Amino acid sequence: MAQINNTPFTFTVRRRTPVLIRPAKHTPRELKFLSDIDDQFRFQIEGIMLYSNNPKMRNKNPVSVIKEALAKVLVFYYPFAGRLKEGSAKKLMVDCTGEGVLFIEADADVALKQFGEALHPPFPCLDQLLYNVPESSGILNSPLLLIQVTRLLCGGFIFALRLNHTMSDAFGIVQFLRTLGEMARGASSPSTLPVWQREFLNARDPPRVTCTHHEFNEMIDPNIDLTTRMNDMILKSFFFGPVELSALHRFVPRHLKSCSTFDVITACLWRCRTISLQLNPKDETRIVFIVSARNKFSPPLPIGYDGNCFACAVAISTVFDLLNKPFSHALEIVMKAKSSVNEEYMRSLADLIVIKGRPSVTVFQNYVVNDVTHARFDVVDFGWGKPAFGGPATTGYLDSSIYFPYTNPKGESGVVVPIHLPSVAMEKFATELNNMFAQNNRHQILQTNKFSPPSKL
Repeated sequence: MAQINNTPFTFTVRRRTPVLIRPAKHTPRELKFLSDIDDQFRFQIEGIMLYSNNPKMRNKNPVSVIKEALAKVLVFYYPFAGRLKEGSAKKLMVDCTGEGVLFIEADADVALKQFGEALHPPFPCLDQLLYNVPESSGILNSPLLLIQVTRLLCGGFIFALRLNHTMSDAFGIVQFLRTLGEMARGASSPSTLPVWQREFLNARDPPRVTCTHHEFNEMIDPNIDLTTRMNDMILKSFFFGPVELSALHRFVPRHLKSCSTFDVITACLWRCRTISLQLNPKDETRIVFIVSARNKFSPPLPIGYDGNCFACAVAISTVFDLLNKPFSHALEIVMKAKSSVNEEYMRSLADLIVIKGRPSVTVFQNYVVNDVTHARFDVVDFGWGKPAFGGPATTGYLDSSIYFPYTNPKGESGVVVPIHLPSVAMEKFATELNNMFAQNNRHQILQTNKFSPPSKL
């Protein structure tokens, strides 16, 4: 079993005064409504990309290049330069004021190689690489985007951002960043123009809930929530490469062969984590995961749509069944929950959000996982080439995990998953996971080669 851990260290970051970057040209002053799907994500998300030195760019300053490109991009993405407001019935809208997005220029006395080979969160000194400008992190009447570019001693740099999640999901913000990269490299307009059309994901008239939405279920018994009451939580990261995935596919029955890499890893984590926490067999255990719905609509979502378009699916089982039934039990529940997210589910979700007064997704007592391996932060190029790492800046909160793409020192591509657990539970989790990757099973799998490669999410 491959565990991957970053070695913590500290360094100094020197920041200049934050500035507002406005659109390079005049943009429309108007109100643009967010969708009802956007509305449920009233919080901030953070991303980070680490770039190596490129000798061809030795006379270029990444701060200057990105600042100039950002002003040009905001001509096309001008709502990002506005401020969020709340209308009647809590309906969110962007006041396109052109005030700009926050930008911080910084320098750090550290080289990229000091971050080690295992480039994934948690990153050291993140609060310095993405500084929280006072009074800038509100959802309403605050900048919708904060960017910090930090130059490194080696000639590389770190690009970090904080986004008001109501504006975009991972695919939407990557579209923005790829456009920023295109203009930093000299383009005069985006290769993919942004499409607002947030009304596409608004509630119907009249709204009607036609699907079951467990993601909004209220949890009753606070005593069940074991992990958040523990004060000895630790974080470890686990690698799922070709060998590990082949080992897991040993447990997949023929009728579930259409499962994806995400399905297998999620079922495995859910089962091993539940075993490690020694929960009451009579209790209910849940895992929540993000499902993109961008390819679920007919007619399809417009190309260039940069809003949120995903749902939080929920897989549910009793602890007893999850631990005593075959691995296929967990896998089948995960696959069924994921497949339930279709166009009607999204319409029903928007309707529920309006009917229920815009509730928040329930994360309390739920294990939440998010796969960002297909979001492609790792292809954003400002002229220095692709980043050595690109993705979310953090591992998520307690009781959550993010799946990151990762290539190990052997050159094997796979997925790395950071997970928080109490120290005793972490030992049990690692043991259970190791049992699923047992050497004798691994040998048998490599010899028989009966399992087809996992499909994409």
